[in-house]
Amino acid sequence: MATAAPPADNPYGLMQALQEGGVISWSVFIILVIMSLGTFYILFTKLMQQQKIMSQGRKVRASFWNSPNLRDAATKLEQKSAYRAIVDDALVAQDQHGKLTDPIDQHDWMSNSLARSQGSIGARLGEGLAFLATVGSTAPFIGLFGTVIGIYRALIKIGASGQASIDTVAGPVGEALIMTALGLVVAVPAVLAYNWLIRRNKSIMEDLAAFTNDLHGYLMSNGQVKPRMAGAATSDGRGTAPTRSAAAPQRASNEPLRTGDTRTGAQSGTTAVTDRP
Repeated sequence: MATAAPPADNPYGLMQALQEGGVISWSVFIILVIMSLGTFYILFTKLMQQQKIMSQGRKVRASFWNSPNLRDAATKLEQKSAYRAIVDDALVAQDQHGKLTDPIDQHDWMSNSLARSQGSIGARLGEGLAFLATVGSTAPFIGLFGTVIGIYRALIKIGASGQASIDTVAGPVGEALIMTALGLVVAVPAVLAYNWLIRRNKSIMEDLAAFTNDLHGYLMSNGQVKPRMAGAATSDGRGTAPTRSAAAPQRASNEPLRTGDTRTGAQSGTTAVTDRP
C-alpha cells in the first residue's frame, strides 16, 4: 500500500519575507511589534487606573458625606486617590483665601482652585491615549511601506531571473502582503482601546465634576448644603430611594403653603380643596 508523500515545506512565510526584505522589512516588523506591546501595556495600565478611581467613587457615595466635617471625611479616602486630591486642594484653597493680600471673592477663588485640581486629574487620565491614537492611524501605513518594499525587491529579483510565470510572481508578492496584514493587526486593537478608554474617562470626569460641584456647595454654605445620600434614613425611619451622588445639593422649598377649607367627599372618600378666590 502506497504511503502519502510528506507535504513539501512552504518556501514563503513571515521569516522568508523578512529575510528577503532586508533591513527595511526587519525595521518595519520591529516597529510594529513595539507599537503592539505599547498598545496593550497602555490598555491594561489605564484600565487599572480607571477601575481604581471608579471604586473610590463608590466609597465616596457610601460614606463620605456622612462625616461631621470635611477633614474627617477626607480621612476615609485613600491617600493618593483622585477624590482625596480634590478634597485636599479644596482645604488648602480655603486656608489660602484668608491669607490673600488682594481680596478676591471666595466663590471665585474656590471655583478656580477646584477646576484646576479636576483638570490635573483629567490630564493624568489622558496620558498615553495619544500613543494609541498615533498607533491606530500610522500602523497600517507602516505595514504598507513594508509591503511596497517587499514587492519592489520581489519584482527586481524576478526581473533579474528572467522568469515571469505565475508561480514565480504570486509567491513573493503574496509574501510581501504579510506586512500590510501585520499593520492592520496592530492598528485595530489600538483604535478599539482608544475609543473604549476615552468613553470611560468621560464617565469618570462626569462623576468627578459632580463631586467637585457638591464639594464647592458644601464649602460655600459652611456644611449646610450637601448631596442627599442613597439609602439615608428619613425622619420616619425609612430609607430614601437610591440616588446618584451627582445629584444637586438639596434644600428646603421656599414656596409658601396654600391654605384653604377642606372637606371629605361623601361618596368618593377623597379630600377636596375649596375656597377658590
